[in-house]
This record gives sequence, structure tokens and C-alpha cells, in this order.
Amino acid sequence: MKEIVVTNRLLCSGDFMQQIEKALQSKPWGLLLREKDLPTAEYTALAAQVAPLCRAAGVKFIAYHPHAGDVVHMPFSRAESSIAQPFSVSVHSVEEAVAAQSLGAALVIAGHIFATQSKAGLPPRGLDFLRAVCESVTIPVFAIGGVTEANARDCVAAGAAGVCRMSAWFR
Repeated sequence: MKEIVVTNRLLCSGDFMQQIEKALQSKPWGLLLREKDLPTAEYTALAAQVAPLCRAAGVKFIAYHPHAGDVVHMPFSRAESSIAQPFSVSVHSVEEAVAAQSLGAALVIAGHIFATQSKAGLPPRGLDFLRAVCESVTIPVFAIGGVTEANARDCVAAGAAGVCRMSAWFR
């Protein structure tokens, strides 16, 4: 099963870079440097440290800033077709997934599928939502939000190409 490790230094109780290295040892499909709260200069500096680790591990590096990684990631509200490199888009509806594909997205990250502390109080969209997204596009769909070892296979059974996990690596 393909997995994208999603970073969150604010959840990490130990050394953040060591945790990234540990996650990369598991050979995930990709690593999304999610530290979107960092100012651009700090994010770029961190990306410059993480990119070679991903390359050395043979893992796709997904970043929030163009040219920082192999794939640039963006929320649907900022998705645009003028990106000159492969890009992924966070989607929260079938319509957004279809629009992201039309813009040329290489993949979408759909969520949140299950209850998660990072979306406390918001009901999860569930596996039926995930299935609908997967059936509406031909590009890979990765499930995010509350994904665990116990429910990851359910996401793939619903049609997802893989899953994204944060808490498993950084909590």
C-alpha cells in the first residue's frame, strides 16, 4: 500500500529531523512537508534539509512551495493550472477532485475520512465520500484524516491509491 508521510513538527516530542529520517526508513511513497505555518524563508530552509533525505531514500518529496520538492502541494483554493511541475491538491468534495484533475493535478489528497484530533468537532466524510471521489477521477487519490493501520486497507478497498498518515509518525 502506498503511503504519504505527512510531517507536523508541532506534534513531535523528539528531534524532528530524526523522526523524518525514521519515517523515510519505512520507504513510504512520499513525504509531505506540511509545515505550512512557517514563514517562507524558514520553510524553504527546512525543505532544503529534507529534500536530500528524501532523494537518498528514493521517496517523492512533496512541498508547499514550488521547486522545493518533486511535487508541489496546495489547497484547492489555490490550485491553478499554471504550475510548471507535478502538483497535488487537497480536496473535500467530488467537485473539487474533478476540478483539480481538470487543472492537471497529478494526484489529490481527499479528506478527512475518519475522525481525527486535528479536525476535532468536524464530522469525518467517511468511506462513501472517498469511494465517490475515487470513482470521479482517473488520477491517484490518497486518503487523509484519522488513517491508522487498522483502517488503511478500508481506504484502499474504497479505491484509494494510498493513504496519508501524520500521527503515526509524529505523535
